[in-house]
Amino acid sequence: MHKYQDSSVRMIYEYYKDDLINILKNIDTHAILRQLSEKNVLNAENYMSIANECEGDVFPAKLYQDILELGREAVIGFWECLYALQKDYPNPDLLAVLDEINHTGEHLVHQILLDKHGHLLDPDLKASQNEHKQHLLKKTENLVEHRPPGTTLEPQEFYLNERYVNLIVVSTDEFRERPQNELKQTGAKHEECLKKMKTGLEHIFPNKLFRWNHQSQCVPHAVMVSGVPGIGKTTLVQKFVYDWVTGKHYQRFAFVFFFRFRDLNRLGEVSLEDMILHQYPYLENQIGSILEHPERLLFLFDGLDESIQQMDFRRSKLSNSKVKENLGEIVVSLVRQRLLKGCSIMITSRPTKLTSIDTGVFQRIAEIMGFLYGDRLIYFKKHFGNEELSEKAFQYVHENDTLYTFCYIPSYCWIICTVLSMCFRDQPTINDTMMTSLPKTVTQLFVTFVSNILANHSQTEEGARELLTSIGLMAEHGVMNHMLVFDKRHLESFSVTHDNHLSSCFLMESGQPPELDYTFLHLTLQEFFAALVHFINYSPDKLQKSLNCDSYKDGRAEIFLQFLCGLSDSSSRSMLKSHVGKLSTQAARHVISWIKEKIEKRQTSTSEEEKRALLNVFHCLKENRNKDLASQCLGSRTRFELFDVPLNPIDCSVLSFILDSSEKIEELSLNECRISAEGVRKLLPALHGIKELSLAHDNLHGSCTGLASGIRNNQTLKTLDLSENNLEAPDISELMEVLPTSQIENLDLAHNNLHGSGTDLASGIRNNQTLKILDLSENNLEGPDISELMEVLPTSQIENLYLSHNKITEESCTDLASGIRNNKTLRKLFLDNNNLEGPHFRDLMTALSTSQIETLCLMKIGLTDEYVPLLVPLSENENLIELDLSSNTISEAALSHIRELIMKSSSLKKIESFQAYNLDNRTFLYILGQKESFHQEWQNQFGFG
Repeated sequence: MHKYQDSSVRMIYEYYKDDLINILKNIDTHAILRQLSEKNVLNAENYMSIANECEGDVFPAKLYQDILELGREAVIGFWECLYALQKDYPNPDLLAVLDEINHTGEHLVHQILLDKHGHLLDPDLKASQNEHKQHLLKKTENLVEHRPPGTTLEPQEFYLNERYVNLIVVSTDEFRERPQNELKQTGAKHEECLKKMKTGLEHIFPNKLFRWNHQSQCVPHAVMVSGVPGIGKTTLVQKFVYDWVTGKHYQRFAFVFFFRFRDLNRLGEVSLEDMILHQYPYLENQIGSILEHPERLLFLFDGLDESIQQMDFRRSKLSNSKVKENLGEIVVSLVRQRLLKGCSIMITSRPTKLTSIDTGVFQRIAEIMGFLYGDRLIYFKKHFGNEELSEKAFQYVHENDTLYTFCYIPSYCWIICTVLSMCFRDQPTINDTMMTSLPKTVTQLFVTFVSNILANHSQTEEGARELLTSIGLMAEHGVMNHMLVFDKRHLESFSVTHDNHLSSCFLMESGQPPELDYTFLHLTLQEFFAALVHFINYSPDKLQKSLNCDSYKDGRAEIFLQFLCGLSDSSSRSMLKSHVGKLSTQAARHVISWIKEKIEKRQTSTSEEEKRALLNVFHCLKENRNKDLASQCLGSRTRFELFDVPLNPIDCSVLSFILDSSEKIEELSLNECRISAEGVRKLLPALHGIKELSLAHDNLHGSCTGLASGIRNNQTLKTLDLSENNLEAPDISELMEVLPTSQIENLDLAHNNLHGSGTDLASGIRNNQTLKILDLSENNLEGPDISELMEVLPTSQIENLYLSHNKITEESCTDLASGIRNNKTLRKLFLDNNNLEGPHFRDLMTALSTSQIETLCLMKIGLTDEYVPLLVPLSENENLIELDLSSNTISEAALSHIRELIMKSSSLKKIESFQAYNLDNRTFLYILGQKESFHQEWQNQFGFG
């Protein structure tokens, strides 16, 4: 940095503005301010209070700007701070930026200038470029958005920059078979992915897609961007093209060509030149010159999943832009650089498509994760254009688990906002009564959506039924065959009349006559119509065949099945009655019978696949909203268990509904289900009657605020297992605050990271009078933690205490002795796998000799012959029944002391694992033969008789 001139230092700093603000937002504020202070860039004290008061991007943006205004030395000092922080804070965005600067080196300024100003072109080519940009500007400057049905049949257009809301795009290569519906699968990943962004995922801004990728260690020429339906892939590409046209980024590309696969499907064999000129005929005179410099070209292809061409990205043969080939071969050859070597290409696709292609040929793979919380709120405000309405609508959706979870998808936001705006439009005032009448399930959302459309079109009941039947049959055909795009032949086959204004509200048209394509406004609307048709025209055989689609492993019909179950709820389908007449109650009974049958069949399932299938049926139950049916399906079972089945927030909401429907469930075990903080929050309503709750191995670090809230309001919970959850001090602090008011008797916190949590643990135990069993094994607890715990042990009611596998040393034996000596309830104590041998071991043994302890585990505590004599006082303990001294280095030389302990004890009946002493069994035969109080079973175990 010191080698650059002032103007270049500033240019580089501004080039990375978005990245730097994002980095400042996601690494420790105190650490960066401390570094900046140490390097005399600025005074940290002046900024600490500002940092604490600001939210979101406000503070990072201010800090960024202030450093810029301080000048060259401050900017260089800032870069040096980031370089110093990368070891302790390996933020992926920070590592990516530093790696790009290191590898680009002295060419960085040239790259920035090229991206800003572009190549010098001859006058004719420049004129063609200007014409091309004007053409693309007209196509991208407006964002087309369908108006709420009933207001106008014309779509509404907004300036793209006014309506566009930033999407989260992250680096990923996690493309695998997704057995669940894609929307739910990515919904599950959404929160997890946002967490990982701080430590494992790189945030990709649009101007970063074709810059150095530190994962593949190159500047990518082939980029894949994936995302579920409606997540914003097409809009992202539109914004990318618009920003190029307006000079915001990537002027290194002299020409950008944007294609949609659905528009290219009807092309037969064509050459690359033909394909370009088919869409951009005005470039005919300059096409040869344009293609002479492939490194200046970018090709964008949107919607790989909509292509009818089979593409094998493992091989290509086309190398001539004038040779005619099928479209798939052209795209593959561009990606593999056989055709126009040096050009760049970006393709978008649904994730499921990527499981069937070789993605290794792409140098960058990114996934659109949709909206963050703040982005969702911004979208609502832009949609309603009214502060009060947008806030009320957002608050309502935020409180509805299912609707809010799907709101990370922009097109879902549009549907939800559209439905709510319809409801608000018909109400003179927004009151509590009106808010309670709003749709509560996804089924009710779409019922309301369709009802409002029908209400605003003059249509006879018979005409509406006929239209919805034809659309529904076509929709179901598409769902069952993975078909999103329909053409004129499909419409004719299913008797869909698209010149009907009503059908235009449901279907979107694209392409140019006569080659038009049709898609539903949203994939989920297609799935809704596919379900609705069974209630309009009920056929037992056809409905049963559709219900059998739950056996498909690819999840194509999950939401379709949920709609079938949602429509079997009479109150949900009643909203359509005035428009289409009575919907079939026989179909409803048929679906409910199917639900009962599926749950009964899978109640005792043990495989993960079958448990997931059972959970999918529970989703259907929740959509049905019938608590009596849910209770009936659960039967008399008192225990509910899901092991090693990942649960996303929607799953947890569904489980909450199911468990809340049954008053009999007392034990809930969700071990290894990897529940997120949002998931824990959604489970809380179901915990009120639970007596035993196991959430072991769920990675609950950071999720204890919600869990603590659930415990606070629960007076039935007796057993809580939180072992193996990466819990740390802040988590324990939350839990210990509510422990005193709980009724918990058995608390398992084993295998976490509670080092330094002694004070919080002590606080919770001190004021609790119900806790009897406490497991703190494998927690890195050491001296100070043990000291705090032992101070409160005497006043507790703890009977079993597990301190195995910690970092307790003989120096803590005095504290242990103090706690034990003054305690009257402790019966079992486990100190195994700690290093207790040393002078203070005597204090512990003395205290134990007068204690109430019946079971004592001293396995693998580093005990050697030198300290074995200190065990003898244990014989004075008239309560001690079981003693484990296994896995200690004790030789035959210390045998006399072991013998003395056994012979003197009046209560000792079991000693664990004699084999560990490496002593001859006949030696112990001699001892045990004289000690009749030892159980015969223990004598038999070791071959004594």
